Amino acid sequence: MWQSSPPGSIYDYIRVASFSIGPDGLIEQWSSRAAGLFGMSSTEAVGRDPVEAFMPAELRSGGHRRVGEILDGKEWTGLVPFRMPGEGGAHGVAEVYVMPSLTGRGERAALCIVVDVRALRSIETDLAASQAIFGQSPFGFVLFGMDFAVVRANQRFATVFGGAADDHRGRTVEDYLPRAEADRLSATLKRVLETGESVTDLQLVGTTPGGTGRRHWSMNLYRVHSGAGRPVGIAGLATDVTRRHIAAREAASARRNLALLNEASARIGNSLDLETTARELLDVAVPGFCDLATVDLYQGLLTGEEAAPGSWGPAHRESAGGSAELRRVAHASAVSDALPPAVAGSGTPGPDDLPPALGSVHRFPFGSPCAMALRSGRVEDVPGDEMGFVQSTLAVPMVAHDTVVGLVQFSRTKGSEPFGERDRALATELAARAAVCIDNARLYRREHERALILQRSLLPPGDPEAAGLDIACRYLPGNTATEVGGDWFDVIELPGHRTALVVGDVMGRGLRAAVAMGELRTAVRTLALLDLEPAEVLSALDEVARGLGSPGGGERSEVLGGSGGAQWPSRAAQKSREADLSEVYLATCVYAVYDPVTRRCTFANAGHLPPAVVEPGRAARLIDVPPGMPLGVGGEPFEEVEVELAENALLTLYTDGLVESRDQPLDEGLDALRAVLTGPQMELEDACDHVLSTLDTRHGEDDIALLMARIQGLPGEAVGDWTLPREPRSVGRARELARTQLVAWDLDDLVDTTELLVSELVTNALRYGEGEIRLRLLRDRTLVCEVWDAGLVQPRRRRARDTDEGGRGLQLVGLLSAAWGSRRTPRGKTVWFELALPDGAPAAELSVEQLLSMY
Repeated sequence: MWQSSPPGSIYDYIRVASFSIGPDGLIEQWSSRAAGLFGMSSTEAVGRDPVEAFMPAELRSGGHRRVGEILDGKEWTGLVPFRMPGEGGAHGVAEVYVMPSLTGRGERAALCIVVDVRALRSIETDLAASQAIFGQSPFGFVLFGMDFAVVRANQRFATVFGGAADDHRGRTVEDYLPRAEADRLSATLKRVLETGESVTDLQLVGTTPGGTGRRHWSMNLYRVHSGAGRPVGIAGLATDVTRRHIAAREAASARRNLALLNEASARIGNSLDLETTARELLDVAVPGFCDLATVDLYQGLLTGEEAAPGSWGPAHRESAGGSAELRRVAHASAVSDALPPAVAGSGTPGPDDLPPALGSVHRFPFGSPCAMALRSGRVEDVPGDEMGFVQSTLAVPMVAHDTVVGLVQFSRTKGSEPFGERDRALATELAARAAVCIDNARLYRREHERALILQRSLLPPGDPEAAGLDIACRYLPGNTATEVGGDWFDVIELPGHRTALVVGDVMGRGLRAAVAMGELRTAVRTLALLDLEPAEVLSALDEVARGLGSPGGGERSEVLGGSGGAQWPSRAAQKSREADLSEVYLATCVYAVYDPVTRRCTFANAGHLPPAVVEPGRAARLIDVPPGMPLGVGGEPFEEVEVELAENALLTLYTDGLVESRDQPLDEGLDALRAVLTGPQMELEDACDHVLSTLDTRHGEDDIALLMARIQGLPGEAVGDWTLPREPRSVGRARELARTQLVAWDLDDLVDTTELLVSELVTNALRYGEGEIRLRLLRDRTLVCEVWDAGLVQPRRRRARDTDEGGRGLQLVGLLSAAWGSRRTPRGKTVWFELALPDGAPAAELSVEQLLSMY
């Protein structure tokens, strides 16, 4: 088959030429390639002596000899220098192969084949360089033909895919790559061949013969042309980038892990609720870290069971039947309708082995990976279930301060990347962060409950009773996210069937506020027993509060140094401490004293919100009581306001949590309180509930104390009131009046005792008092007798000596009465005693010891 040699063929590169020498030694034929090599046309060359035409003068004699030998029939091959006329007489070297020949007439001639040695050397150099690059390259070189079959591959390529380099000739991409990757590479080869555009960094994934792991290659492809520009194939340079891909994947994993930890820091622990914290952990982990996850916390931790540090999950809490009780508090899944694998919870899957339901209490089997993780405090791998879709699970104990508080399980489904060492470390860190937040929430809840118990223990139990008052009260603590406050209320019985109503609020929150509230409440009760006026009670309470809020109880203490001199703490440190303490012990308070005989109530206010009162048929109003300064500030007197309250009026005292919150300004809250109090009269308990359900009381920002009292004055028939002249016969008159009144009240059992005690008090008033004498009997839940006079000297009980003829009257009063005492009044003093009403049982007689104690 004849085929023309196009330009750019191999003959062009090696510069092959031919000419013939006739019998006469002259050039007989001259080829076109010879003309191109020597730069001489056939017209110039034919008929000339080749030796004279091309060889240097000093070599011509040897050249003529060689030509003669050739014409004698001898073949010859050798290097012959020549001069190229077309190149300015430059010399070259030609490799000449001379073959004797015969003409048609039988004469000897010669055919000469000439190759330019410089071109040969250049080709040899190019081939050597090409072979060095192709054969010694550390990268895989492969040359695809026009049919996309391998034409040539280097040894590096063969090392990766097996066999010798020549064994790969004729193979196609399907022999190296999976179907999808092979189709992608074939399409790329076709595009490169058609367009001539090279492709760089084509990423391919496959496996090597006999290998199990996936390998990653980066391939550069470009079209190869002949010297004439004709495409002859496609060259490919393949680089194994598996390590780089692994490093990039690890870097991406590290960035993802850092992002997850950063997100965990921002999202976990925003709540002090244990279950909310567990859900926050899963919100971070799913789907960013795993496909599904669960959190189980120890049941004892959730129920508030006290345990020593480290005792939630050690081995001694595990039983032979399994782990200690846990509750599943959170579950999250990125797969629809997915449940945690049964094997994760029980060790051995079975038809009846279902995962615990959300909120259920369960135990992990003793030998299961989850139970082992709880016992050891280390991460355990849980194998995936063969029949299900879970590939692997990490059972991670939640450890905080060397205490195991629960277990979190992270699972990845089949098709996801399995957990690695970095994942185990990240899972441990996520669980630890959540565990610390859960443990902090547990500690806060414990302190909150203790403070709440302390606070409630200081409040009056149930609904207190008082003469002339129906009382209902409510106390609503703030939610668990806020610390316990210092709100309190109290109802204190005073002599003469009077009642002190107290509502206060210690500024600040937490256990210290609750303790301060208890101290102030105790101080109020102590001051109330002295039967002081409301303004005097608040003044004394202000001194107490300032003492509580100052280091050392309000007095500056000395610290004796080694030199014997007094060393004072720094002024700045002392001011800082005083500021911290005084802020806690600042408090507001309303103190009111109600007299059921007159239905008058005397108010004094220390920076608190004004009481509200609603009278039948009228709108509710705020009682105008001068607010005064909060307790603990000092320096300002307190004022009193006396208000006469109508029968069945409703008096309301409260703390600011009832009428103020972030969403409700104080003015709006007070208007809402007046509006809700104004309306149809209802039962007192219902009125309390109506106020709390109508107003904004569910904000949980602050505690709420509410004290409501319905005014029910003592009826006139329950009061006996007489004025006696200052003369001895008034003693007998007093006994007579008391006897008559008790008989009218059907209290015959108390006549003798009352006559005796009234006689003693009136006698003392005549002997030690001043002015006229007033006798008053009050009947309510008890019988109260009061003797008034204008003297200021308070009676004092003393032990009479054996030789004394008197001085035993107050001892007798103390023995026979349920209680007795004295108080100052604006115009003198009052001495009183109280007797319990008879219940039908015989009255108790005085023992011998009690009678002898008077002597």
